Amino acid sequence: MKIIWTFLAFLLVELPARTQELPDTFFASWKDQIDPSIDRALDYLVRVQQKDGSYPGSYGNSCGIPALVGMAYLSKGHTAMEGPYANSLNMIIDFLLGRQDRAGLYTGGQYGSGPMYGHNIATLFLSEVSGMVDPERQKRIGESLPRALALILRAQSVTKSKNHQGGWRYHPNSRDSDTSCSGWALMALRSAKLNGANVPDSAIEDAISYLFKNFSVKNGHFGYSSPHNQKNSLTGMGLLCFELCGRHGTADTIKAADYILQNFRALEGDQFEFYGNYYNAQAMFQIGGKYWETYADWMYDTFLSRQNPSGSWNSKEAGEIYGTAMMTLSFSVPYRQLPIYQRDETVDED
Repeated sequence: MKIIWTFLAFLLVELPARTQELPDTFFASWKDQIDPSIDRALDYLVRVQQKDGSYPGSYGNSCGIPALVGMAYLSKGHTAMEGPYANSLNMIIDFLLGRQDRAGLYTGGQYGSGPMYGHNIATLFLSEVSGMVDPERQKRIGESLPRALALILRAQSVTKSKNHQGGWRYHPNSRDSDTSCSGWALMALRSAKLNGANVPDSAIEDAISYLFKNFSVKNGHFGYSSPHNQKNSLTGMGLLCFELCGRHGTADTIKAADYILQNFRALEGDQFEFYGNYYNAQAMFQIGGKYWETYADWMYDTFLSRQNPSGSWNSKEAGEIYGTAMMTLSFSVPYRQLPIYQRDETVDED
């Protein structure tokens, strides 16, 4: 299938950062603690960045970790054009663009068990930062992103069994899928669609259909390769994808939000607690009301005290850089600076 990419927003226009007003009620009770916490975290990430734009420690030279750090900067409203983190952001952008191979894959040190994790996260970040960079980097991003997105779509179209159709896994030619890798790929496609890329509606729909195969309609949880495995760390991922891709406020999303509300405390100490917390925070904020306020009270109360004097958080999944980026992204949800996570119920409509 020939796909015509319409990246005029990437190639010709520098878009202003898209923001929404902060809520002035619930969040105000936490803001005085969250602001300095996030600033300490971002200062830590600047200090440990290496000269080539990568990071030390677990997967720091992959494309996934630098991209997560870049998204953490953006989540507080910082850009690559000015401010205290502009240079660090530009170093991340240059690092990622320099890692793309001829097939369009952002590669290098692997994030997780294969390159698609890092590729999907890098694609998402570069899509989000597009329009907030200098003209030369804008041109390079505009040339790079269509190739990266084409690879994601090719990987989705690989012949797979019925249970795995529509999803992604560790490698571009994988013939199976998992919901964790698929969530990042879907977010990258959605971000690009919001930015003007002609991402086929069928790609979004097929990805949602795949996730639904791993959803328990009865109990409201998502799993990794079935509805039942790693449900406490992955239900937020599935809920966020449903919320952002045309299922906002449906019976399924409320069921998933109810599951998180009843079970989120079991996430503390879990092997994937930072990952699960990140997605839970994003998803519960989309639902709002008691869901967000109950979850946020627990999250801030639990994790503010676990921040190290250096400004970092250490995760069991992948160490301090990953933990710090993921916790920053979780804490900064109410700032609503990342376009991908702003509710847009018309994204799949003509």
